[in-house]
Amino acid sequence: MTTAEAATAFAALFVVIDPIGLAPIFVALTAGMTARQRRAIAFRATALAAAILIVFALLGEGLLNFLGISMPAFRIAGGLLLFLTALEMLFEKRTQRREGQAETHPPDPSVFPLALPLTAGPGAIATMILLTDGAAPLGTAQAIGVMLAVLAVVLTLFLLAAPMERLLGPTGINVTTRLLGMLLAALSVQFVLDGLSDVTGW
Repeated sequence: MTTAEAATAFAALFVVIDPIGLAPIFVALTAGMTARQRRAIAFRATALAAAILIVFALLGEGLLNFLGISMPAFRIAGGLLLFLTALEMLFEKRTQRREGQAETHPPDPSVFPLALPLTAGPGAIATMILLTDGAAPLGTAQAIGVMLAVLAVVLTLFLLAAPMERLLGPTGINVTTRLLGMLLAALSVQFVLDGLSDVTGW
């Protein structure tokens, strides 16, 4: 994986996981908890998300082959899924869904909904499978390293969520989420084009 490829992978995962958008939801899910409880939940949620994404990075393609699903088909499906996520971000549906989940969260939200589906969601899983498709062991390890770097950002923002929420304010968070949605839309179209190219040989 070249530096440019690593940067692209980081950007794709960053946009899909959306650490900035997750930060205010983390605040809502941990409202009323002590700083120590918040730290424990932040570490547990990111560790679980990392484990889920590593499993799919290592076994995802094999599982697809077992089910008889071709990688081009999964690329196209993944691109369409990411595009829907981009539309949700652009039209605020994603935030509304997350806030709805926050209203009904269990006492410890580290597993659900923080780790799954908010951090290691379908889009992130699809992206990890796409990034490790046909990659050598070193390339897979590099993709996992990039994913862990993104999750490190998630963890950092979880730990700084409260002051960041005060700094950005509702308008700043809304603008940032929409910009990320536009980037995700472009990346999702590229995934679809790559899948069609694999099928047609364009």
